Amino acid sequence: MEELPQHDTCGRLSHISVMIEKTVVCPKVLTSQGRGRYFLRMALNRKTLAVTVQHLQHTQKLLEWYDPLHSVLGNEEYLEPFLSLLLVISQNTFALDLQNSSFLDESWLLPERATYQTVPCRELGMVLRYLEGRVIVVEVLPDSQTEVDEVVLAGDIIDEINGVSLRNAYNGQAGAVLSKLKGLPLIFQMIRWRWKDGEVFRPLIPYLKEVKEKVPTFQLQQSPRNLEMGPERPQQDGRLMYSAQYLGQADVGMFGGKEILDAGITKVKQQNCPPKDVLLDIKETEVAVKDKESSEVLFHYLYPEISSVGRRLDNRRIFALCAVEKESSQDLPSFNCFVFEAASNKDSEEIIKRIATGFKHTEWFV
Repeated sequence: MEELPQHDTCGRLSHISVMIEKTVVCPKVLTSQGRGRYFLRMALNRKTLAVTVQHLQHTQKLLEWYDPLHSVLGNEEYLEPFLSLLLVISQNTFALDLQNSSFLDESWLLPERATYQTVPCRELGMVLRYLEGRVIVVEVLPDSQTEVDEVVLAGDIIDEINGVSLRNAYNGQAGAVLSKLKGLPLIFQMIRWRWKDGEVFRPLIPYLKEVKEKVPTFQLQQSPRNLEMGPERPQQDGRLMYSAQYLGQADVGMFGGKEILDAGITKVKQQNCPPKDVLLDIKETEVAVKDKESSEVLFHYLYPEISSVGRRLDNRRIFALCAVEKESSQDLPSFNCFVFEAASNKDSEEIIKRIATGFKHTEWFV
């Protein structure tokens, strides 16, 4: 197939030439077999596989490479029904994920992938091992940003960082990429060690065995350490959502430190506003407050916009966070205090810790 454009004198194969070029430059496939699988998937997506084989059929010089007895493409009795099948297949619509192609060299089976987005921070808390061009997470450190975000598990593979492929990575390449992205939000594409059937993704087994030999303490991580699923706790995209009542907000002036929380809570309670049932979605980069009934986002703040979070000692279920006023027309900053009542003391404590950890790990860049 790669030879086809060189034998075309009429310019009919421009679309096939583009597909071949995209296949050749794809950084995630390193072998001829992997490139062949990648090309086939792209051709299925674009409904051009039958056309490609038809051009091959009419290029006699290339057909000479195929055995006339045992090859499908070399034997006319096989080629015609095969081409008919491809024409039928070309009527179907495929949406194969070409980004998920880092294991096509080894297998037709594709792994499960996950996107991990996190805030800019000095230390993510992932211990990595480089093995045969793969970047394998061998440990997620306790109390790190990665552990807090509850996405990455020991045994997963870093496939991309902000669109930069780490297939065939050299030692230290992940760190080099991260240093260039200092101060920017980070988006990792992770290959999961666990496949859709719950077992280890089979092409990964040799890598994981070798990691175990080199790092005897290595263990596959089944789930995040901090994940304590309550039976009634709602989720969204795998994240825990916290039910609470929103009691209101108050302007607390130019200072948003923790010492202002008590006055802010008192100010809100004096307003006697009717409480609203909400869900707190504590994401990797921000906190969003949603109406529980309609799921409408009432307000959301990135961690660098949150100045403090805490609760009262006289009622530990009531907690508050201070955030900078986004639409302030003044030169000096103005802060709002948002007050909530959690379903329990435990929920209140957990919410505060998760928000505090989020903006503790966030870096401020000027």
